[in-house]
Amino acid sequence: MKISNEVSRKKALLLWHEGMLHHHLGDLLKAIDLYTQSIAIHPTAESYAFRGWAYSFFGNFQEAIEECKKAIRVDPTLGNPYNDIGSYLITQGKLEEAERWLARAKTAVRYEDAAHYPYVNLGRIYAAQGRLIQAAQEFEHGLKIFPGEPHCIAALEEIYKFLH
Repeated sequence: MKISNEVSRKKALLLWHEGMLHHHLGDLLKAIDLYTQSIAIHPTAESYAFRGWAYSFFGNFQEAIEECKKAIRVDPTLGNPYNDIGSYLITQGKLEEAERWLARAKTAVRYEDAAHYPYVNLGRIYAAQGRLIQAAQEFEHGLKIFPGEPHCIAALEEIYKFLH
């Protein structure tokens, strides 16, 4: 039974990787189909989170949030869905609620190439609220994780201009 479970997980992750390829090429419907096939074989946090991300491109933020919550139930160590929920809430203007999800994202132990995003998103919230010192701290931390990250650099330049 364990071997079968591991085989299905590997097949599911292959479908997820293929879905990511289509996603990055802009073929969102194909990506959603591949994520859905992946979930049918073996539900993974990655497939749920990335299917939610694809839904967000169509403006389906509530559905995207539900997918992220499914991802968290499957694997609470993956940080992407916490950050993604925060990002979707920012888009909806729900900054306080977003802040709570992003704080949780910062403590996650595992990411798919996105560990700096909770800091970037919190920086965006703090900057919008006029909390510029806190915003700068978040952007600086983001740069420690991903040196050269263009959003952090641009935001910090604007904050430093304003503060000096």
